[in-house]
Amino acid sequence: MKILLMTDMEGVAGIINSDDWVLPGARYFEEGKRLLTMEVNAAVEGFFDAGADEIVVCDGHGYSGVNLELLDNRVLYQRGWDGPYPFGNDETFDVMVWVGQHPKAGTEYGHICHTGNLIDRKINGVSVGEFGEEVAICVGLGVQVIFASGCLAFTKEAEALVPGIQTVAVKFGVTPGSGDECTHEEYMDRNLGAVHLHPEKARKLIKKGAYDALKRFITNPETFGMPVFEPPFELECIVRKTGGVEGYTIVTTNPTSVPDLLNGKGETKTKEVKQNI
Repeated sequence: MKILLMTDMEGVAGIINSDDWVLPGARYFEEGKRLLTMEVNAAVEGFFDAGADEIVVCDGHGYSGVNLELLDNRVLYQRGWDGPYPFGNDETFDVMVWVGQHPKAGTEYGHICHTGNLIDRKINGVSVGEFGEEVAICVGLGVQVIFASGCLAFTKEAEALVPGIQTVAVKFGVTPGSGDECTHEEYMDRNLGAVHLHPEKARKLIKKGAYDALKRFITNPETFGMPVFEPPFELECIVRKTGGVEGYTIVTTNPTSVPDLLNGKGETKTKEVKQNI
């Protein structure tokens, strides 16, 4: 059983905000990396206890978020790729899982939610964040998605997209509304309030959730579903107003490949979009 474990940083218990925790040079960046790595290790323990043979940890945070020396020495660590999609994902993996993922932009009660500088991104009309993009790639590869952890709003996003997925919520945001009216600069300062589990409790829940997810997949794989994404593929990106520049929509199409679509390989057109700002 071979697992691809994707990491991000914003969805970890104890990660308070972006400016102090997830950016290089931030006051608590190294502590943030430690918190993420310990959550990854908790998931790794659960997966190996449940019967995993090989785990590849993909360090998916934009600035890198895993402390390699603290990482469980049974795993392989992956960082650096061309494209960038599909982030090393291929048909050799049986399942894909997430630790520390944040919700997509516009998620009510999400913590540090964002999708780049976008209001929304849609693949064939389905709203997706970073999680959903890789899920769409998994659909094409035949890789089953079984587990994800992050804030409560993200776990609800994951459950809505992937039927049967096992999730663990380690904190919950407290900001209502979508924030669609915000500029990019305003949105970056939004969705920063949250109530966190103690990191040790979060890790215990992640370990158990990971164990339960893989055990269930091994014994009852039919309890997990996947969304449907069929070619041809269309990517719609609704860009926020930023730096005084009005928002607009970019539509890209690709006849055969989701990774190529996400990497901007295809036919692209731009249109203006009115935003209530």
